[in-house]
Amino acid sequence: MTVQIPDFSAISGAAVSRALAGRRRQVVDIVEAAYLAHDRAETVNPPSYFLRFPDAPHNRIIALPASIGGATGVAGLKWISSFPGNVAEGVPRASAVLVLNDLETGYPFACLESSIISAARTAASAALAARTIGAARPRPTRLGIFGAGLIARYVSDYLSAVGFRFDEIGVHDLSPEHADSLATHLRTTADRVVVDPTPESLIRSSDLVLFATTAATPHVSDPDWFAHHPLVLHVSLRDLSPEVILSATNVVDDIDHCLKADTSVHLVEQRTGSRDHVHATLAQALTGRFTAPADATVVFSPFGLGVLDLAVATFVHRQATETGTATPIPDFFHERHRHGEGPRGKAP
Repeated sequence: MTVQIPDFSAISGAAVSRALAGRRRQVVDIVEAAYLAHDRAETVNPPSYFLRFPDAPHNRIIALPASIGGATGVAGLKWISSFPGNVAEGVPRASAVLVLNDLETGYPFACLESSIISAARTAASAALAARTIGAARPRPTRLGIFGAGLIARYVSDYLSAVGFRFDEIGVHDLSPEHADSLATHLRTTADRVVVDPTPESLIRSSDLVLFATTAATPHVSDPDWFAHHPLVLHVSLRDLSPEVILSATNVVDDIDHCLKADTSVHLVEQRTGSRDHVHATLAQALTGRFTAPADATVVFSPFGLGVLDLAVATFVHRQATETGTATPIPDFFHERHRHGEGPRGKAP
């Protein structure tokens, strides 16, 4: 069989957005399948690599390499930057690209704008966790959102897609302007949306709490704020103090990945020298090997796995190719033969 170098294409953010539009439930299913494949050891998901800048310690660019076997059969790399200072200028914090590689030749065959893919897989993961972990709990009537950025908007939309309906949504952000902006967006689909004046009032009054901030260190430290035992989607990973984490039942997406880079659950490991505070992974909940207690605070902390990005990106690539919204780049690979010529001096 002759090995063929794959064609190469670029997929813009606009094309990504069109591919995902109206398909939130399908994206949740794709993310769930990726989690289960990872649980069955059908993936390779090395540790993420953090590129940091000594003169700008709040900025970082993260490389997430991964591969998925089975029917998906793809490898790739997400390269995502986080520059929190962008927010003050009205620009999204994160930007990203993702490269997909053919497993037969190793050649890359697509480069996709990936901030939308990253937001979608993060939101789908949070919605999947809320649906799965919350199955044994009373229906949440109030959603509290701490951090009013793009990720918060995506998560709220995905929660709606999997069937959550809230009597009220509360929003809190350090920037009143950002809180008002997200509240205005949410009012297009929710009956009652309010801006909570303080973090304490937001948390104490909500039975489902979403943290989607840019915090680099814990800023919520009183376990008593969680005395009503909410389900907490700790998407931003570094908001909760070790005291809060130790008072809760903790579910993560992958233990080794999540307990690093000074996440809240990692800070507890550093303090105690133990991982006993992590009770389960989301895959264990999905497969019925773990049931979260209904009478305790449950915190879901997803570090974010590269295999989720690959699974969603593969779907986007297929949709964009089929609809003609991918942009082919002819001759992207110029040196297509080892020595430039085939047998007997003829071009192959």
